Amino acid sequence: MEKNAPIGVFDSGVGGISVLRELVKIMPNEDYLYLGDSIHAPYGTKSLEEVRSLTIDNIKKLLEQNAKSIVVACNTATSAAVAVLRQMYPELPIVGIEPAIKPAALDAPGSRVVVMATPMTLRQEKFQKLLGRYKDQAEIVSLPCPGLMEFVERGELKSEALEKYLTELLWTVSDKQIDSIVLGCTHYPFVEKMIKKVAGENVKIFYGGYGTAKEMQRRLKEAELLTERTGKGTVQFLNSRDTEEERKLCEFLLHTEL
Repeated sequence: MEKNAPIGVFDSGVGGISVLRELVKIMPNEDYLYLGDSIHAPYGTKSLEEVRSLTIDNIKKLLEQNAKSIVVACNTATSAAVAVLRQMYPELPIVGIEPAIKPAALDAPGSRVVVMATPMTLRQEKFQKLLGRYKDQAEIVSLPCPGLMEFVERGELKSEALEKYLTELLWTVSDKQIDSIVLGCTHYPFVEKMIKKVAGENVKIFYGGYGTAKEMQRRLKEAELLTERTGKGTVQFLNSRDTEEERKLCEFLLHTEL
């Protein structure tokens, strides 16, 4: 594999740009090829077989574009397909993302942690095992969020409709104090401010993007695949919904202040 080839980043839509932002911060000299599958979004309400098939097809597209490594920047796609992808491409550095339950549970033992994620992520065996590992450390409450990622896909990050949606959603788990919230979908960091507004400023927010980026850096270093380029790298956006609006949204999400 070529050291100066791009890092491939895949998501079901535009949410994985939250992980891309962390990657660019940590490894600014690398080139990135971001592929979103917005035409088939959301993945979180599809079957395991559908998600696995779509993810594998999209990773093949990134490899055809000469990607030297793959970040699956989607919790649902990670749960459904990363193990299979690693069997298919044993030499390829592949990093997925999972909900940041561990840091949230260990941050304040005995606290109440709400995990916001897509319905499919919460159903997956991978998630249930992760939950089981830390259920004695904290009270962990799963909160399915059907429809939340669509707000981000529309670029709707501060609307009254979003605030109403989050207020009604979080009300269902507000019978007791919420100490922290885990953002278990890569779309959700883009609405973190609104989540804090609704849940309360004292609620801690945990998210796995930074850890995923650091893990990719570690894997590339181990494989001696870090770029030799000294200048700033580039970011190229591809999307199955190939429109000017989609490209503008991707650029906006990459550079907007959160």
